[in-house]
Amino acid sequence: MDEAVKELKKMIDESDNIVFFGGAGVSTESGVPDFRSEDGLYHQKYKYPPEQILSHTFYERMPEEFFRFYKDKLLITGVKPNKAHLKLAELESKGKLKAVITQNIDGLHQAAGSKKVLELHGSVHRNYCESCHKFYDFDFMASYDGIPTCECGGRIKPDVVLYEEGLDMQVIEESVNYIRNADVLIIGGTSLAVYPAAGLIDYYSGNKLVLINKSATPRDRQADLVIQGPIGEILDQI
Repeated sequence: MDEAVKELKKMIDESDNIVFFGGAGVSTESGVPDFRSEDGLYHQKYKYPPEQILSHTFYERMPEEFFRFYKDKLLITGVKPNKAHLKLAELESKGKLKAVITQNIDGLHQAAGSKKVLELHGSVHRNYCESCHKFYDFDFMASYDGIPTCECGGRIKPDVVLYEEGLDMQVIEESVNYIRNADVLIIGGTSLAVYPAAGLIDYYSGNKLVLINKSATPRDRQADLVIQGPIGEILDQI
């Protein structure tokens, strides 16, 4: 265990008010593709750019093309929580971690056992009819070909935040409250490039800001501790 990981362990051992803020890098170790890395979705070739496909305008104008991409690239089956998800769930069960705030939509934190998970960008496990609001699960969406349609005839929309759509204000407010009151704030697996989500960390005013990521982030200079590497491997040493 190197000195930086020892310092992180010390922070965790001495605190019972930890908040974790995570991004795509938390799930890539489970086999979930991210968006912005060299092999990410944004660097793959499609008829339309992924940023355009995952926009509200595109969803409304070309739903069949949207759902083809959504099912192919975002409804990923067979993935399981990795060491990062499991360690965070363990810290919560011990009363040390108060909340996980995630930009991911894959539900792996809950699958690992985490109870307090604030999903900034929604979840592929929640889908609702736009007409009658009936709920549909992941398996229904993954097995449906074409535009998913409710038994009432309405279109079923994933509860994920598309480009041009606003974040859920209740989730934002709760996230801000946890961050503002945290003793230790651990940020992991995110480039901190996506706003407004990345701006939430500005509400933290403590002196135990930890950044864990494979590459440098724009906020490294603000951090009290920076650890570069795969987050699952690092948290597994705690």
